[in-house]
Amino acid sequence: MTLLKAPAGRRRERPNILAGFGSLIWLFLVGLPLYVMLVATFQSRADYGASGPLGLPDHLTLDNYADNFNSGFGQYFLNTMVVTLCVVGIILLLVPPLAYTIVRGTGRLTGGVFRLFLLGLAIPAQAVIVPMFYVISEAGLYDNLIGVILPTAAFAMPVCTLILTGAMRDITPELYEAMTMDGASPTRMFFRLVLPLSRSGLSTITVYAALQAWNGFLFPLVLTQSADSKVITMGLYDFQTEHGVDIPGLLSAVVLSMLPILIVYLFARRALVQGLMGVGGK
Repeated sequence: MTLLKAPAGRRRERPNILAGFGSLIWLFLVGLPLYVMLVATFQSRADYGASGPLGLPDHLTLDNYADNFNSGFGQYFLNTMVVTLCVVGIILLLVPPLAYTIVRGTGRLTGGVFRLFLLGLAIPAQAVIVPMFYVISEAGLYDNLIGVILPTAAFAMPVCTLILTGAMRDITPELYEAMTMDGASPTRMFFRLVLPLSRSGLSTITVYAALQAWNGFLFPLVLTQSADSKVITMGLYDFQTEHGVDIPGLLSAVVLSMLPILIVYLFARRALVQGLMGVGGK
């Protein structure tokens, strides 16, 4: 009697109970804080104090979001947007040609510049914040958004240069040789070949620079003072008073501050992952 074996493609896979249980635990740990945050934003301060963070709201309201913009949070949001757009603009203007020069350059100066940028990865902002304060003050940029934009962009450049350099090195030398044989100049090669094939790397440094600028705290804390120059991370302190903390108002401001970066991430997540994995040019 011959026993017939089932085809390999028809074998029933055994359920991974342990993995499923671990996924449920992870979902609970992530979902509970999100639930507490979102539900609190639709409650009044009195209702939140009565029901607690895990309670179900009796009625929902959008007053917290309206009060945020009426109390000056809209100005903080606009300042943060200006800082972020300017930092991203500086990065996209300076880093691509710098990375292209590093990849295509063969001289000692090019290698020295690249090593200098790698050295910047080892210097934290906290170590130079005091000299930075004196430099910004002497330049007349204290309590000015420009005084926040410039150091934020400077500290984002080493990582962005490293990422984009890796993406450009994935471009095969045969493509460079083909364009050289066609008589293309280095400038034309940069715009017609390198930039189109480095879209993933460009998306990665755009998202990284935007995150650094949008979530920046140290430079706005030290280099700004007045309400006109406040950004979102500093504006969150306005919800804490001597009488307590307006938790629904604070959490609604946190939600508003998360939305722009979340939208950017949703549209650029695939390019971001590819760029960080070093396959930006493929």
